[in-house]
Amino acid sequence: MSTIQTLRGGDAVSALYSRINWRLLPLLVACYMFAYLDRVNVGFAKLQMQSDLGFSDAAYGVGAGIFFIGYVLFEIPSNLMLPKIGARLTFSRILVLWGITSACMLFVRNVPAFYAMRFLLGVFEAGFAPGMIYYLSCWYGPKRMARAIALVFVAGPLGGVVGGPLSAWLISSLAGVGGLAGWQWMFLVEGLPCIALGALVWRVLANRPGDARWLTQDEQRLVEAEVGGHGGASHRIESFREIAKNPRIYLLAIAYFCIIFPIYAISFWLPTLIKDQGVNDTIRLGWYVAIPYVAAAVAMYAAGRRSDKVGERRYHSALPALAAAALLVLTPYASGNLVATLTLLTLATACMWMAYTVFWAIPSETISGPAAAGGIALINTIGLSGGFWGPAVIGWVKSATGSTNGGLLVMACMAALACVLILSNKRTVAAASARTA
Repeated sequence: MSTIQTLRGGDAVSALYSRINWRLLPLLVACYMFAYLDRVNVGFAKLQMQSDLGFSDAAYGVGAGIFFIGYVLFEIPSNLMLPKIGARLTFSRILVLWGITSACMLFVRNVPAFYAMRFLLGVFEAGFAPGMIYYLSCWYGPKRMARAIALVFVAGPLGGVVGGPLSAWLISSLAGVGGLAGWQWMFLVEGLPCIALGALVWRVLANRPGDARWLTQDEQRLVEAEVGGHGGASHRIESFREIAKNPRIYLLAIAYFCIIFPIYAISFWLPTLIKDQGVNDTIRLGWYVAIPYVAAAVAMYAAGRRSDKVGERRYHSALPALAAAALLVLTPYASGNLVATLTLLTLATACMWMAYTVFWAIPSETISGPAAAGGIALINTIGLSGGFWGPAVIGWVKSATGSTNGGLLVMACMAALACVLILSNKRTVAAASARTA
């Protein structure tokens, strides 16, 4: 019996993937945690920055969301280049440039500079999240993909768990040190580690299984066989031109828009939503903000694990989105009650992150080859624009009405629409493409 046949045993494959998990996932988790933290820490900066610089709620909402405009403009080019230049160079470049830009947020003095720096942060981070999904698809087959995505993207909520208390402590404890405000220290301290991570990625990350010196040739071939062994669809899309013409890609993209809209609206406004319940101590606020992200991290892993176990994606993504919609509808009625508001926001946040996690296992099962990077980026580019509209809509509503309640109802509508769109995608993208080919 050949070595490769021996390796195909279930225990041997599990042992191999356990080694791969430990080699890849902790580094990717650290990178994505700082990516998420550097996107949303402006929510804590707002607590001091807004009064220091005289920003309105509407200006803050637009500035928080304008990150995604820069991101979507440069995302597809970044991901189309990824298979050609490799993940190692792509991720290193992204980490270093966004780390520098995030740290330089400390120099913001007015609204135009705020908009410009947030836009540049989006430009330099463009392609990172979909690039990681493509990178994971080079290592993990369909039976392991949702769990791998959940383990890496749990770094988003983890960024909230770490970032809430950390940001609150930096803002409170370092205010006035060296002549800088607390929010300036926060941007500096949370931005610089990304530069070090960029150097580490360049040194240790393998572009693909065939480049991993820590795998034997038989192990490399086994991983490639696992990745290539997609079942279920009779035809997988391998041409970006074919992807760009397929209407179901755009259905997925709109569904993703509806998921991202409430996720980032909550992320950017969560400190304000909790502060409005009478929490004025910044350190205490930081710990309260961490609670929804702890719940989200646990829920993401559970959803990814169960989705892989039963081999089902649509309902595992759609039903949590519907649950989040119901919870967000109830949240305005809990206004003035900290415990009730925090409970509803915690459950809604957990449900939206569950929907987000399993959603990304859908396109990765139906798009293959170098076109996968572009296809995933196309879905993410269209969908991620929800990250601009979500925070902006809450800012506009709060400026117009003095309350965030209307914005919460809009978020609920978007989450419900995400459920409908995901459930309506009854055939796979690949199957639809096979009928039109």
